[in-house]
Amino acid sequence: MVPRWCPQARSGQATSRVHLGHCQTDSTFHSHWEGPGKTHPGQPKKTTPREDRLIERLALQTRTASSSIIRRQLRVATNTNISQQTIRNRLHGFNLRSRRPAVRPRLTPAHRAARRAFCRRHVRWTRQQWSQVLFSDESRFTLNHNDDRLGVWGRQGERYIDATVQEKVAFGGGSVMVWGAFSLHHRTPLFHVQGNLTGLRYRDEILRPLAVPTLQQMGPQAVYQDDNARPHRARVVNDFLQQSGVNRMEWPACSPDLNPIENLWDELDRKVRSNHSPLRDVQHLYQMLQAERQALLHRIFTILVNSMGSRCVECQNSQGGYTHY
Repeated sequence: MVPRWCPQARSGQATSRVHLGHCQTDSTFHSHWEGPGKTHPGQPKKTTPREDRLIERLALQTRTASSSIIRRQLRVATNTNISQQTIRNRLHGFNLRSRRPAVRPRLTPAHRAARRAFCRRHVRWTRQQWSQVLFSDESRFTLNHNDDRLGVWGRQGERYIDATVQEKVAFGGGSVMVWGAFSLHHRTPLFHVQGNLTGLRYRDEILRPLAVPTLQQMGPQAVYQDDNARPHRARVVNDFLQQSGVNRMEWPACSPDLNPIENLWDELDRKVRSNHSPLRDVQHLYQMLQAERQALLHRIFTILVNSMGSRCVECQNSQGGYTHY
């Protein structure tokens, strides 16, 4: 059948299979449009295989070069002038697409070495050993959550109408800092940290009433994990944990991706946003955090604890570098 837009079709001269220049109707017409980098029928490809490989290499050298920068570099290297759209098409053909970079703490060589050493010591730990670790951390939750990745549909000239504007409140409209800890079978209540957390407050308001009793319930093999924040490493804290007989895990600096409680905070934040928006005030936010914390299923904690082996393997394979957690 000849397409209706073909002049011969409109004049009633259609046949079952014809070659009418740009109105060719057999399967070869469609094959020219399949896959990235394909051109109009009869039109030669605009780049050579060598230029394609060079485009890929230029994109991977810095990972941040735009198509215009790659175009200039390609013109200098090969004396060819290729459009930015063609460059983007070739990169898409290599499965390379522009994405927002993941945000991670800066890792120095010393950080990477410490992470690698930690994973080497713990990569062979069993599920039973990880179940004896009490993972802890603080996290801040804001009253108003502004997602910069949110997209809106709009026509030209509608960028600043109410329906397409995302309102932003300074400092998130207020926030709540909470501390919490969990192991495979034990969990502490959420503690609302008001004001600045010092070493003395960490000892008297968190460790003595919350963390140490939970560790005692876990048994003599229990291990306490906390990061290297300044209040956690204060001398009064170290002396108290030593006097209390707490086994403390040596934790590498700048390693939130190795701590499964970070994923727990993300899950908690998603549940609060989806189930209780809009939030009235900071007190309401804290109450909803407590409620959602109590409602979390045990399998979530099981998955997080069981992920520790994979975290260590991935970090070790990346030579102490980043993981996807």
